[in-house]
Amino acid sequence: MSTLFEKTTINGLVLENRLVRSATWEGMCDDDGRPTPQLDSCYNDMALGKVGLIISGYTFVRPDGKQLPKKMGIHTDDFAVDMKRLTAAVHDAGGKICLQIVHAGGQTSSASAGRQPLAPSAVEVDQFPEKPAEMTLQDIDEIITAFAQAAGRAKEYGFDAVQLHGAHGYLINQFLSPLTNRRVDEYGGSIEKRCRFLMEIYRAVRKCVGNNYPVMVKLNGDDFLDGGLQEADAVYAAKLLDQSGIDAIEVSGGTPASGEKNPIRVKIKTAEQEAYNLGLAEHIKKEVSCPVMVVGGFRSLEVIEKVLGDGTADYISLARPLVREPDLARRWMDGDRSPARCISCNGCFKPGLKGEGIYCVVKKKEQEEK
Repeated sequence: MSTLFEKTTINGLVLENRLVRSATWEGMCDDDGRPTPQLDSCYNDMALGKVGLIISGYTFVRPDGKQLPKKMGIHTDDFAVDMKRLTAAVHDAGGKICLQIVHAGGQTSSASAGRQPLAPSAVEVDQFPEKPAEMTLQDIDEIITAFAQAAGRAKEYGFDAVQLHGAHGYLINQFLSPLTNRRVDEYGGSIEKRCRFLMEIYRAVRKCVGNNYPVMVKLNGDDFLDGGLQEADAVYAAKLLDQSGIDAIEVSGGTPASGEKNPIRVKIKTAEQEAYNLGLAEHIKKEVSCPVMVVGGFRSLEVIEKVLGDGTADYISLARPLVREPDLARRWMDGDRSPARCISCNGCFKPGLKGEGIYCVVKKKEQEEK
């Protein structure tokens, strides 16, 4: 029976516990994507707080894959010193950090990308802010190369692993989804063909970093959209990755167009509302041999312990609770078993959009009122 506070290993990477910081945008980089000391401090706090593995905010592999402002980039060698400073901030505190790499595809905008967004198909759907341009085969090849180069930089700069972002409606997910992928060539149609872009990225990344470096993926178990990626196809993709040697799969669900079933749901107040992607993770877990992480509304230690004890998932991922309490893992380790104090309001993202970087606005208000 697995427990939260035990050592584990993922392809040689030793983790002190099974608690993972799931990637979220922090808004703590320069406009060009260069990480700042503010971001170093953010990750250092979580490492000191005993988070087993910190997955970075989603980091663009090319400028035309950027989405939100002050998002981190790994598209250039110019950030080497800053990236090494960031990983050192985590390692000096005893932590481990994985770089999540992404291209936003049709979910970015001309203003953010500096050009008409690219997507598998030129379709107008709710999750796209504007109609994108259909990617050519050359576009596909170049973006695959960009992912591989990004992973190579991550390894060089001291990141302990990389994670491909294949969820939440971003470019890899857009290829997997029949809603956004209407192609009639070798990258569209059957689920096997819709997986091709993902698998070619994975193989290119693996070739670049080698077999002894952890490569993970974040995958939607379901898009929760009419016509989008559904559970059976997600399981198919997970099995392909597993058979090809992926080191861990983090299971999520939803896109910005998925209504109440979007990736960052609000008003999680009871244990019954927690773990909202657990069923998806359970189905994938039954079909793969690699470790499975699950994200989605975890707030209480009792729920987490039950999931790990039942073997439904191998790691538990949190994002918003660690914005309010970067020392949550340490608090639980020290015997305070009360639930995470995050109220799932999503208010933490508002200061990020104002250029301040994310923080818990509820906590700040409480401190100001004392």
